[in-house]
Amino acid sequence: MSKPALTFATLKEAVGQELGVSQWTTVDQTRIDQFADCTGDHQWIHVDAERARRESPFRATIAHGFLTLSIIGSLGQEIGAIPENTQAAFNYGLDRVRFVAPVRAGTRVRLRSTLVSLEDRGPGQYLMKASNVIEIEGDERPALIADTLIMLYERRQKKAVC
Repeated sequence: MSKPALTFATLKEAVGQELGVSQWTTVDQTRIDQFADCTGDHQWIHVDAERARRESPFRATIAHGFLTLSIIGSLGQEIGAIPENTQAAFNYGLDRVRFVAPVRAGTRVRLRSTLVSLEDRGPGQYLMKASNVIEIEGDERPALIADTLIMLYERRQKKAVC
């Protein structure tokens, strides 16, 4: 049974509650390599599997911390953390980020998100703060913990013209 879609009215009532848990997603070497190409960060710990097997304390390549952080956006959409009547949602910032454990290539991760606050910022504008945990399948420690800030703009109903 799926949960009902969030609206701004129900989101206001959800402060302090879990917004949802995403499906598991694999962070494979292809994804890591694509992120390295996109950002220009080709440090061997991320892209050189043979060297990582020999020299890394993790004995495998690991995802960039910022790749793991960036997954929050898509997984947040998957769990329906943005109200259905949103006109636009923008990253506003991060209050706290901690990279707790490395994500080895081929590992599956998921998002667990809790609504911390929803601040009214003017007509139809809200600043949403969520506590996000990227969990690693089979690991007690999470990959990261991040408090994200998202500016939400509510879609206004158009007035009927008679």
